[in-house]
Amino acid sequence: MPTAEPLDPQSELGIPRERLPRHVAIIMDGNGRWAKKRGLPRVKGHEAGAENVREIVTHSARLGIGCLTLYSFSTENWNRPVDEISHLMNLYVRYLIKERQEIMDNDIRLVQIGRRAGLPEEVLRELDETALLSRNNAGMTLCLALNYSSRVELTDAVQSIARRILAGELQPGRIDEATISDSLYTAGLPDPDLLIRTAGEMRVSNFLLWQISYAELYVTDTLWPDFRRSNLNAAFAAYAQRDRRFGRVASTPSV
Repeated sequence: MPTAEPLDPQSELGIPRERLPRHVAIIMDGNGRWAKKRGLPRVKGHEAGAENVREIVTHSARLGIGCLTLYSFSTENWNRPVDEISHLMNLYVRYLIKERQEIMDNDIRLVQIGRRAGLPEEVLRELDETALLSRNNAGMTLCLALNYSSRVELTDAVQSIARRILAGELQPGRIDEATISDSLYTAGLPDPDLLIRTAGEMRVSNFLLWQISYAELYVTDTLWPDFRRSNLNAAFAAYAQRDRRFGRVASTPSV
């Protein structure tokens, strides 16, 4: 049974619950720079970043965020040094084991998006165990983008749709936006309302390209290991001030 107490956004942030994003996506950038500033090896930055995940995940869950997607490891990251990749994979295993009870205590459901092929067996084992254990949790969905690339995701979606056409299950003229959305790794999840990028980089780095079409962007110079609940609150406060028009005429948001 969940034991963590929920937070009231109005009391915590001065924001009514309806002004919070349903789905938050975060590009967790800056681990290497954090370590370099302190004269530490890059792996120490990754360790600090992994420790920071708990605070952000727990705070989001307690605020009632519906879905939190973390860009954890991209398909391009396989080009990093072998020792760094090995350390990162070990970090995932340790995180999934260490945080399993925290996930359950906060009623969080864990899912992974990205290709499973290529991930070490021990990572898949711990992912699957946590996902199975948390599958019936009714709180926030924690979506780990692990071995993820949006272009790969779209390629896989096109191949899936093509197989349905060849099988006679779908006519090409019946393909619409919903068909594509339902063929993505994120099928069944709402599109992100807010995309946060840490470390000040002004790019989306092949992350959820289809899904973030109308997401609000929030970029902060704060490096990921230093990104705390106060920084997340600041992002939510900025989001609450946005007027999300979706092509309509501007209106004044009520906060």
